[in-house]
Amino acid sequence: MGLSGGQSRLLMPLLLLLTRLQPRAGLEHISYVPQLSNATLAGTVTQSTFTLEQPRGQFSHLNISDFDAIWLVVAHSDATQNFTAPQRVKDSPVPADFPQEGYYLTLTAKRALYPGGQPGNQLRVLRVGNNTHCSPRTRGCNHPLPGPGPYQVKFLVMSDRGPVADTEWSSETHLQQAQALQAAPGPQSTGTVVIITILSVLLAILLTALLALLIYTCYNTCGSMPISGPGESVGVRRYNTHHMFSPPAVGGS
Repeated sequence: MGLSGGQSRLLMPLLLLLTRLQPRAGLEHISYVPQLSNATLAGTVTQSTFTLEQPRGQFSHLNISDFDAIWLVVAHSDATQNFTAPQRVKDSPVPADFPQEGYYLTLTAKRALYPGGQPGNQLRVLRVGNNTHCSPRTRGCNHPLPGPGPYQVKFLVMSDRGPVADTEWSSETHLQQAQALQAAPGPQSTGTVVIITILSVLLAILLTALLALLIYTCYNTCGSMPISGPGESVGVRRYNTHHMFSPPAVGGS
């Protein structure tokens, strides 16, 4: 049964509305949990980074195309319940928004980067927070993480029409923290004080011996040199010059 022109004009806005709502309503959930790297790798977790396994073969679903962007969502554990997938890429939060939002998007990729099958000889990992050269206000910047956490991550697939699919949240990751030097409690503290006291006494004895040696050396050196003082008399040999002395005359005149 055909539709009249008026009915077609009325149905067209409804069809457009359903088309726009379809990507959001069809957000697919992928039962994959991001994991920390289990490879023998130094610095898997540092004070500002942590390393994940690549989600290989997890995005080969029919509603995910080769052109869709796969983002990593980095969130503080307290903010995972409040996370809302952005409807447009340009509205996605950046690392500078993390203190207010509690999450941001980074490490964008295509699914061709995460093929299935066994990895080759190349190490397949994602190091979160590894870029110190990008601005935290730049979208996609993999800026160093701002604190010890705990953090949770998940992958979010977005097309130009909005979010397409996402994964589970990872378990909590705590970054390393610098340990402050503290005095050992109990008997070890007393032993440390005794050792410091003994070393101080030995140092004082050593300085005293050096000072005595310096005085003794200076005394011996200065005592061997004759020094004439202002009260000492100095003998001067008397002599006459030829123009001041006349010999007596011989005989008389």
